[in-house]
Amino acid sequence: MFLNYFALAMLIIGISLVVYTFIYIHDIPYQIAKKRNHEQVEAIHLACWLSLFTLHAIWPIVFIWAVMKPKPLSVKIEGDEKSLIEQRLRTLEAEVAHVRAALTPHQKEIA
Repeated sequence: MFLNYFALAMLIIGISLVVYTFIYIHDIPYQIAKKRNHEQVEAIHLACWLSLFTLHAIWPIVFIWAVMKPKPLSVKIEGDEKSLIEQRLRTLEAEVAHVRAALTPHQKEIA
């Protein structure tokens, strides 16, 4: 009788350890990303949980993603392009100001 309870306890402990280890292994990419101050740490954490529910099918991809550090974009802008961008920016700012001015009376009516 005692051996039956002991076997049941060992079975429960064993299953608990397997589940804990399974979850711990799937959380490794998140821990790596957090340690390296990865810019997409929350997305990696979500992908870790997603890989847990897909039976670790995407786990290797998430691991590589966590280890990689995204390179910052470097864009070379020449003088003519810079003036065109600044002109376009001024135009867009004027359009936004115009839209805000048109919406202001409507917002007061709603409130």
